[in-house]
Order: sequence, then C-alpha cells, then structure tokens
Amino acid sequence: MEILKNIHLIPGVVANPYLIIESGDLTLIDTGLPWSAKKILKYVTSLGFEAGDIKNILITHADSDHVGGLAAIQKLSGGEVFASEIEAQAIKAGEQSRPLKLSGIQKLLFSAANVFFRAAPAGVDHILTNEEVIPVVGGLRVIETPGHTPGHISLYAEEEGVLFCGDSLRCLDGRVKVSRGVNTWDEALAWQSAELQVGLGSSILCPGHGDVVREAGVAFQNMLDKRR
Repeated sequence: MEILKNIHLIPGVVANPYLIIESGDLTLIDTGLPWSAKKILKYVTSLGFEAGDIKNILITHADSDHVGGLAAIQKLSGGEVFASEIEAQAIKAGEQSRPLKLSGIQKLLFSAANVFFRAAPAGVDHILTNEEVIPVVGGLRVIETPGHTPGHISLYAEEEGVLFCGDSLRCLDGRVKVSRGVNTWDEALAWQSAELQVGLGSSILCPGHGDVVREAGVAFQNMLDKRR
C-alpha cells in the first residue's frame, strides 16, 4: 500500500514493515515475525523488484515481531542491517532487549509461545546513533525513543514529514497512544519519547501496529489532551 510516492506499508504482516524506494534501491524498515519474510519479499516482487534490491534494513527494536524475518531477508538480499547499540546486541543473540513484565500464567504462556515466535539471531552491520542521518528519502533522521525498549529508535523523513515510530506509539482509528503495559520497559521514558516526537512536527505517522495516521498533528494533540 503506497503511503506517499515511493513509501509503502507492506500489508498483511504483524508489526507493520515499511518499504522506501529510491533510484531502484530499497530500504526496508522492520521485518515482521519469523514467517513474514515470504510476504515481504512477495510484495517486493509485486513492485517489480528482487530481494537483492533491498540495500538497507532498518530495525526500530529487537522484538520478534519486528526482527523475526530479518535473518531470512538478510540472507536472501545481502542488505545491510542498521540498529541501535542496545537493540543490535539483542538481535545478534536472538533475544529481546528487555524482559517482559510477566507473572504466573503469563510467564508460562509466553515461554510456550516463544518456541514459535522467537527470532533467529542475525548480524547487524551498522550501529545507529541519535540524530544520525541515513541518506535515504532526502535524509532519514534517527531519533532515540526509549521506553518500549531501552534502545528503541524512530526514523524521521523530514522532507516528507513522515515519522516511522516503531512501537514507541501505536495507532487505532486515528488515535495515538503511548507504549504501556507488560511489554514496555519504562513507561515514564515512553512518554518523554512521545513528547519528543510530537515536537518534530511530522504530518504522517507510521506506527509498528495500527493504522497510518495522515493528520499526525491533530492525533498528537488529542493524545496530549487526554493525558492532561
């Protein structure tokens, strides 16, 4: 699904992956669950490209629904993988970058499910730092947005006004909410990261879960009003 010219949301994948097309080269943001690689590559070929055209794979954080397809896509494409230092260490180990806040039956259910959902270890070629600019779509700026995980990043295409926020924010029916609950490492930090993202002035918000928001300013203001 094309969001803007040459910026796509790949549909039908848990944890939204995004594809940027530039001069025949592809940049992929996040890779879905372990069995998502086929769907992602099928979408790539539907646009007339091949796996080898994926040159950059950018990871917002190391949860298995965002890095599950990474090992397979990395192997098939030869694309270079980018992540923050903390998340890169988790990706290399095939682990999450923080424990979940689970107790009792939740722990048992998660342990059982993890057999199927756990991401295979993968390599990371480049460590991303705050405010670094990746030379894609006029400059894709790295924004440290810890909270959901300790090394979570978001990516801001300033020229296009598009913010790829991973799981730092989630969207449903145009409503934006800050990461919270058992899978959030630090809720106070998550709110600080959300406020930082509000200040960027993006017009389109591309979350890891939920709908793309095309009037981000209004949605952000509603989020802040509800907090008050």
